[in-house]
Amino acid sequence: MARRLLLLTMLCGMSALGCASWPADPAIELAPWQEAAKGHDVEILRDAFGVPHVYGKTDADVAFGLAYAHAEDDFATIQRTLLQTRGRLAAVDGADAAPFDYLAHVLGVYDDVGERYATEVPEDVRAIAEAYAEGMNLYAAENPKKVLRGWYPAGGRDVVAGFVFRTPFFYGLQRTLIELLADERMRDISAPPREGAYRPVPLAPVQMGSNAAAVAPSRSADGATRLLVNSHQPYTGPVAWYEARLKSDEGLDMAGGVFPGSPLVLHGTGRTLGWASTVNLPDLADVYVLDIHPDDPDLYRYDGEWKRLDKSEVTIPVKLFGPFTLPVSQEVLRSVHGPVLRTEHGTYALRFVGEGEIRQLEQYYRMNRATDHDTWARAMAMQALPSINYVYADREGRIAYYYNVKSPVRAKGWDWQAYLPGDRSDIVWDEFHDWTEIPAVVSPRSGFVANANHSPFRATTGDENPDPAAFGPEWGIETSMTNRGLRLLEQFGADESITAEEFRAYKYDKTYSTKSEAQRITQEILALDFSDDARLSGAQAHLAKWDFELDIEDRHAALGIVTATPVVVAALSGQEPPTLEQAFRDAIDTLEKHHGTVDVAWGEVNRFQRGSLDLPIAGGPDVLRAVESFVLREDGRYVSNSGDTYIMFVTWDADGTQTVETIHQFGSATLDKDSPHYADQVELFRTEQTRMLPLEREALLPEVTRRTTPGR
Repeated sequence: MARRLLLLTMLCGMSALGCASWPADPAIELAPWQEAAKGHDVEILRDAFGVPHVYGKTDADVAFGLAYAHAEDDFATIQRTLLQTRGRLAAVDGADAAPFDYLAHVLGVYDDVGERYATEVPEDVRAIAEAYAEGMNLYAAENPKKVLRGWYPAGGRDVVAGFVFRTPFFYGLQRTLIELLADERMRDISAPPREGAYRPVPLAPVQMGSNAAAVAPSRSADGATRLLVNSHQPYTGPVAWYEARLKSDEGLDMAGGVFPGSPLVLHGTGRTLGWASTVNLPDLADVYVLDIHPDDPDLYRYDGEWKRLDKSEVTIPVKLFGPFTLPVSQEVLRSVHGPVLRTEHGTYALRFVGEGEIRQLEQYYRMNRATDHDTWARAMAMQALPSINYVYADREGRIAYYYNVKSPVRAKGWDWQAYLPGDRSDIVWDEFHDWTEIPAVVSPRSGFVANANHSPFRATTGDENPDPAAFGPEWGIETSMTNRGLRLLEQFGADESITAEEFRAYKYDKTYSTKSEAQRITQEILALDFSDDARLSGAQAHLAKWDFELDIEDRHAALGIVTATPVVVAALSGQEPPTLEQAFRDAIDTLEKHHGTVDVAWGEVNRFQRGSLDLPIAGGPDVLRAVESFVLREDGRYVSNSGDTYIMFVTWDADGTQTVETIHQFGSATLDKDSPHYADQVELFRTEQTRMLPLEREALLPEVTRRTTPGR
């Protein structure tokens, strides 16, 4: 719905320039990229599950090889990611992609990177970006029929710009943009502060999921250090995990997950340290309502004077059919605050953290090359990545949690959850809190840290959590708890001697805490009086037997989840939720219609599909065994499309020896249905098993299924 709204709002304000044929792309020639490949000393070894282990002489060689390997498995997504960054995806995918193209132009990412790439991106980072682009171009030249129009050739600028474009959306910038394009103004304008007038507005509960945990030797039964890397992402698309092992003679030595277009590991482990990421939702975007001149819509009041909006125009080619596109023209506006959007209910300026920041790839590179905590922390202190929680562990037994945030230094007393008046400079921030000021828990006496998209003020047990009083409402830090966060604290906090088996079992926990929304909703339904309705009272008695577990054979979970999910989803979406009685009636109707009874096994309702596979699976929404689908299909089943994807268990034993176990929900061949690796990890994933990742070349060689030297 939001996507359709954004599309219609944007296109209504555009002017079509007439149908036109797409300009011819540059001729795709193989020879130049084969010549470029000669400059890269790299080898790709595919293990028994098709996962690429990329060995190179230099870090740039490895980036070249990773691009080629990932293109073999998901070239279409890599191309679309790049086209979206350029603001040219609609020329391939049609009108549905036009809003995102427009936003790319509004944010000005691609042009900004182009102007600063040669002078502000360090040489070693440019080498990584350009090598990755060369790897993509080589694959394109070898497979010209797979190349999307307008994509070829890629350059290092595209790689850097991809990071710049994607980063703000992890803290929810897209929600702010969609809100501004609604049919009416969604928030009040904050009044100037006066003593006692302001009360902080709690942020909405987190909608997405990820799990991360680290246990120090003091909390482990065997003296080991353990790290769980368990980000929840969509199964496919531009932010779907792809597993890779990267090693160069220069020192790059990482294993973990990458996104399409990423030349480095985004989270995973090196030989001496590793980190896991979970999304956090700090308030890092502010909306200013501009006071527009009554006679000139391009003038806005600022500190008592009229200033003129910066104005330019972009043309977005929108695919119609065949080679024909519709060039659509749209104005792009800016004020001193930032990008500006005109709507029927006002003119708004947006100020967001990350605008003008182009060092994201550089920070990831420094993190990938770090071999100790101090070096890794110096990379984090760059604050090029403005959000995302990090759970850290290393071979020395140090563990840590960081609520990573580049928080603006905002004027106190204003309601920063509301919109702000745009006519005064004293509330337009341009300074930031230092990384050393963020909420963090480092080497706690408790011996464990954990995060599952919940409050940073409950990262562990005991008295070493960050003090909420030290962070005023102008920081915009969420304080809500997910069920997953509650369960991590309940399990790890109650176990003072955690074994390897328990560490794994806690990750796969399928229970709703007594403090969870699922339990609250269920208990309220059980308290309703249905004594005059035998059908409802019978279903109520059935629900009363639910133990709040989501095992495959559980015959009470389906009624509980089908009832609770619409209530929770509506609340998270800002919509009016159904009454609990109505939700309960609807759930009964649905289960009886499609399954004949409310007494149905959870695995009959909760399904995992890949290709021709259609299998039952345990777990569900907001449990640590995250299997997510928030929309019940017309056949009365949930089919998961996000949640647990790439999972990594990292262990350094008491002697410092490292082992890494991983699993992917599908396999390395993202799009190739004919590949043996299209679904070869499904059964392991579904049954909560993992595979040992060979870290040493000697251990890898006996299972190598394919060896590639790109371009040679």
